[in-house]
Amino acid sequence: MNKIVIAIDGFSSTGKSTIAKQLAKTLNYIYVDTGAMYRAVTYFALENKLIGEDFFKEDELIERLGEIAITFKFNEAAGFAEVYLNGKNIEADIRTLKVSKFVSPVATLSEVRRKLVEQQQLMGKDKGIVMDGRDIATVVFPDAELKIFMTASAETRAKRRYKELLDRGHQLSYDEVLENVTTRDRIDSTREESPLVKADNAIEIDNSNMTIDEQLQRLIVLAEELISK
Repeated sequence: MNKIVIAIDGFSSTGKSTIAKQLAKTLNYIYVDTGAMYRAVTYFALENKLIGEDFFKEDELIERLGEIAITFKFNEAAGFAEVYLNGKNIEADIRTLKVSKFVSPVATLSEVRRKLVEQQQLMGKDKGIVMDGRDIATVVFPDAELKIFMTASAETRAKRRYKELLDRGHQLSYDEVLENVTTRDRIDSTREESPLVKADNAIEIDNSNMTIDEQLQRLIVLAEELISK
């Protein structure tokens, strides 16, 4: 059987990571959540007071990128790989609205993107990988055999994200989440370095009205057609 690279891009809160994890598990492929990598850098910036409501010490963050080591370790109980920053499990820490609020500005830095893209390309050099993010099919793996672009309405994505955060015990309003979603869309789509765009040969999937199982079944069919060639 051929091994392929599956690149899944799309807007925030489209469920890219959820579906990518399940697809990788079904195919027995490696899964890499690149969004978690950018969140890890953002968490580092917040913890070291390099970014906040009215400041962003970009130059200092760039100077300290060498201090950042991001790794993934498979959690048998959870059934997926969790992200570690310098040996510390930060999987829960990076899933907050606070990190979400600052991740797009951090991800606009070309030095940050270059560092993480290089790591991502090394992870996929032997193929047999499912990777999701914003620029996987356009920058990280432009030659990926299967390219998917996930989308859904901003309102649908905000509702999903709002429920997810409430379930984790966060106290916030739906309007806050919707504003975060729309702001991230704008920043991600208009940034100068690797903006969020659909690759020319990517298959677009609007999952506004699709269940996770419906999405998974469609991706399995698409992947298996290429793997069996």
